[in-house]
Amino acid sequence: MTEQQILIGKGEDKVYLNPKYANRHGLIAGATGTGKTVSLQVLSEGFARIGVPVFMADVKGDLSGITQPGKPHPKVDERIEKIGIDDFKFEGFPTVFWDLFGEQGHPIRTTISDMGPLILSRLLDLNDTQEGVLNVAFKYADDEGLLLLDLDDLRTTLKYIGENRKEFQNAYGNVSAASIGAIQRRLLVLEQQGAENFFGEPALDIWDFMRTGAGGYGQINILAANKLMESPRLYATFLLWLISELFEELPEVGDMDKPRLVFFFD
Repeated sequence: MTEQQILIGKGEDKVYLNPKYANRHGLIAGATGTGKTVSLQVLSEGFARIGVPVFMADVKGDLSGITQPGKPHPKVDERIEKIGIDDFKFEGFPTVFWDLFGEQGHPIRTTISDMGPLILSRLLDLNDTQEGVLNVAFKYADDEGLLLLDLDDLRTTLKYIGENRKEFQNAYGNVSAASIGAIQRRLLVLEQQGAENFFGEPALDIWDFMRTGAGGYGQINILAANKLMESPRLYATFLLWLISELFEELPEVGDMDKPRLVFFFD
């Protein structure tokens, strides 16, 4: 075993994960109570120890204990001896809590302009005509030097285009009142799921997820997702934005010795 390998557990022999294979997708599966979440925590701690930041979605609200060192217990001592961990120590890990609603952690925000018309169209499930109108709104905002920060900015822009659509047709093409109305209704649904908390300033810098803490440990980022799960469209909005930001910010590389950032979704 090298120092970079992560101990997962032990059957007849100890089982380690080579970090370079974590550049691929993985799945932890099992029945309720078989230790899926604990396995996730063990892996997260292992990645943090070798300096790899981790992002975890906490659906059940049971991951926050990773910030604090554990306490001795006969069952724990028995398990340590059974696995054969010689250098075991209780320790907490550098952790930052995030919450799209800003209630259980730092708020996560981005602007409508940063989201862009393509992703927003997919999230709103717009047809081709409606997507074209949304593109007109973004193009008009760019031409006029207007920042679309939140849903109110986008709604106001759409309203203005609707009221002056004859003038817009010459420069941007046909704009129908029906399409604008359909987009406004979809935005209302998104807002009712809490999107007004996600869109706005200050916008999150994706590199805030990829920090290291004391001792070179990777930062563990925990997203409070217990309430977010009740707003599936907002959850999808966040995930699509996050993936697009990572794709845009991180350079294309081959297989690295260890990942730049690891995602866990429980």
